[in-house]
Amino acid sequence: MYRKIPSMSSRKFMRLLEKGGAMFVRQRATDHSIFERIVNGRRYAAPVLSGKRTLEPNYCKRVMRQLRFSDEEIDKLLKDF
Repeated sequence: MYRKIPSMSSRKFMRLLEKGGAMFVRQRATDHSIFERIVNGRRYAAPVLSGKRTLEPNYCKRVMRQLRFSDEEIDKLLKDF
């Protein structure tokens, strides 16, 4: 089981996603940045709120699950970050 995801700023969360292999794809006039990650040859995408000072742990977990991060990957990212 992965360790509890702390609340963090959107900027810090986006750096965490990039460290895990997710790539920033685009951001238009909205406050959402689109990230994508390729896992087993399939492309997964998720929107990330980009202007928030604090993102809730449940929101971060939901985005990481949409990008198909496993429990082990989440644990390693949080430990190294």
